Formats: sequence, C-alpha cells, structure tokens
Amino acid sequence: MLINLYITFFKIGLFSFGGGYAALPLIQQEVVASNNWLSTNEFNDLITISQMTPGPIAINSATFVGTRVYGLQGGLVATLGCVTPSLIIVGMLAYFYKKYKNLTTISNILYFLRPAIISMILIAGVEILRTAIFADGRMSFSNFDYYMLVLFILSFLVMVKRKTDPIKLMLGSGLVYLLINLWCR
Repeated sequence: MLINLYITFFKIGLFSFGGGYAALPLIQQEVVASNNWLSTNEFNDLITISQMTPGPIAINSATFVGTRVYGLQGGLVATLGCVTPSLIIVGMLAYFYKKYKNLTTISNILYFLRPAIISMILIAGVEILRTAIFADGRMSFSNFDYYMLVLFILSFLVMVKRKTDPIKLMLGSGLVYLLINLWCR
C-alpha cells in the first residue's frame, strides 16, 4: 500500500542523522527485512545505483524502491515520505536559529551523536563488503570471491593514497571486474 511506503520512508527520513551512509542500515532493515520489497542482492544493486546517480542516497533509494514496488506513483510517494521530515526539521531549526541565534546546546547534542553515526556508517560498509565478497551473503569459503576482495583492497588504497575521483574508480573497478569475469571464470 502507498501509505505503508510513505510511512516507511518518512521513518527513514526522520532517523537519517549523519546522511545517507548512516541511514543504510535503517533502509536495509525496512526495505529488505521488514517489508521484503528487495532481496539483499537487489539492495546492493540499489546502493550502487544510488551512488551512480546524483542526489542523496536515502532519496535515491526511496525513489528506486517506490518505483520498483508501485511504479511512478510509488516513487513519488516514497520520495515525498523521505524528504518530509527534513523539511519539517530544517524549518523548525531555521525558526529557532533565527529566534535564538545560540545553538550551543544543539551543537553539543550533535557533537555527541557523531560516534553513533560513524558506527552506523561502518556497519553499513561492512555489510556491503560482506555481501560483495561472499556471493550469496553467507560467510563461507565456498562462495568467497577473492577477486572482489583484491579489487576492494586496491580501490581502498587508491582512494586513500591518491584521492582518485570516485566515479573514475567505480567505472575502472567495474571494468576490471568485468574483464576478470570474462577471462578468469
């Protein structure tokens, strides 16, 4: 139902502190586990698509999932659900900022939320890595993808050492993995 789609992405939008990466565990919980709108592999594809298109991950995810589940109308409803909390919260913060101009308390609260947000981003990254390295998401040596692990390590090192453009790195990694699959498997 469209109302369930709206409420789900409203909740995701409401609790997406720290940006899209921090919201990934929540999006995965709602989209894959709670509502069964996508499989784990489809969710990984969703993350890839969300990274390749302009805009925040949560909004791109909402549009993708909504469109996949209920067509264009679903995409609009899910996207609206995702942005509504931000519109309300930013509107309220702007009002209070203009009225009080002293955000020390809010700054302190946000400062102390950082460790939780960083841990959520780390959990999302580990989950994505796990599903990329293990073909079906289950951790066993029978479905371990050594090529993917090597490609991950090399990509990570290139990003850290050379600050390479992420788009070039994604395209290059995709091409290398395609070539590996064509020649080695």
